[in-house]
Amino acid sequence: MGHNRPEHPVAHYRCIGVGVGPANLSLASLLHTPAEVSNLFLDRKPAFGWHDGQQIDGTTLQVSLFKDLVSLADPTNPFSFLAYLHDRGRAYHFINAQFTAVPRQEFRDYLAWACARNDNIVFGEEVREVGFDAGVFRVRTGRRTLTADNVVLGVGSRPYLPPQAARRPEPTQFHVSEFTTRAREMGGKRIVVVGGGQSGAEAFLDLISRPGDALPRRVSWISRRRNYFPIDDSPFTNDFYMPCHSDYFYGLPVEARKAFNAEQVLSSDGISPHTLRAIYQRMYVHRFVDGRPDLVRLQPNREVVEVGRGIADTWDIATRHHEQPGEVERHEADVVVWATGFRPAPTGFLAPIADRLEREDGELRVDQDFAVRWDGPPDRNIFVQNAVRQQRGLADPNLSLNAWRSRRIADRLRGVRSDDPLASFIEWSTKTGPKNAWLP
Repeated sequence: MGHNRPEHPVAHYRCIGVGVGPANLSLASLLHTPAEVSNLFLDRKPAFGWHDGQQIDGTTLQVSLFKDLVSLADPTNPFSFLAYLHDRGRAYHFINAQFTAVPRQEFRDYLAWACARNDNIVFGEEVREVGFDAGVFRVRTGRRTLTADNVVLGVGSRPYLPPQAARRPEPTQFHVSEFTTRAREMGGKRIVVVGGGQSGAEAFLDLISRPGDALPRRVSWISRRRNYFPIDDSPFTNDFYMPCHSDYFYGLPVEARKAFNAEQVLSSDGISPHTLRAIYQRMYVHRFVDGRPDLVRLQPNREVVEVGRGIADTWDIATRHHEQPGEVERHEADVVVWATGFRPAPTGFLAPIADRLEREDGELRVDQDFAVRWDGPPDRNIFVQNAVRQQRGLADPNLSLNAWRSRRIADRLRGVRSDDPLASFIEWSTKTGPKNAWLP
């Protein structure tokens, strides 16, 4: 476990994965048994990590426990969440606890458990360059050069800070991905949280829930959205997160895909109802029971237009109301927390072959099996995980289709095609109907 081996016994692999987050960890788990596809997965981090700076007490997943690394692709796989609970000896306890959602800290432990059980995963080794020569990919790391028939990119995402944010690291202005390490001494301070999604809501709730002297003086929550909207987790909306809809979405025109992602963003990026309820109840207690009417300021429907230095190490924040743009509001804060999302991580290591790879709307262009379209041999592929939202929809960076996407890639590597699950009850296309939409 914690595989930091200086060398690996084999130099050529059928598949080398770059990055070990949930996406590539899912594929590594599916390829582990049976082991007919030789594989190696590399990550520059010294050990596994997954949103470690956002592991706030009480936070939970927004998806079903069945949407783990493998279950929806292979329910018998030994890397399932149920197998993890059994191995830890707490399956009965988990059932009896009657969780409505999996605690995020436990899911992170599950992912680390899966890493530790897979000898094909190596941490502490950074991929610096991927080239192609003599019919194979050449993967150069900080230690060695390996070759592979196929490469799978699973480098994940990186925190996004808007142009208004500080351009250099600041102890009192940071991204929510660093929240648990940077937001410790907040007692008596004026804090502004920017971002109206789940991450912003969790940070806001944590701040207004601190006891005694640890409670901030004031916490403001600014969002571009018109209100603090819940995630749409209803049954038919969840059909957007089925394999058949991902394939349907892939076939739509570019403009239709963009419109869908904009219109249905709350099916992925909204706030969990229990988080909203906890925030409202905490605010009620502060105002009407504890007599703190000035602790909280809720300011949706606003854009942060400027952040500058204030007086005595404070921040001067200017916002503009979307429907009242004539006036600029100003806020003085001691700390600014940016809950402004993530963007796909860069893939500069592809520089030697970058001009051979097709792109679409800023993304690597993929085929139906998530293989990048390029001018190389058809049996040599670069697969992309969690980086084609414009081509595959809101589900692509989500855990919901993680196992299915990995299975499709694994099938391509094995030269087989598994049966897809039954289609949605909804006829997404004019080409589907009762005779072929979902009946076996």
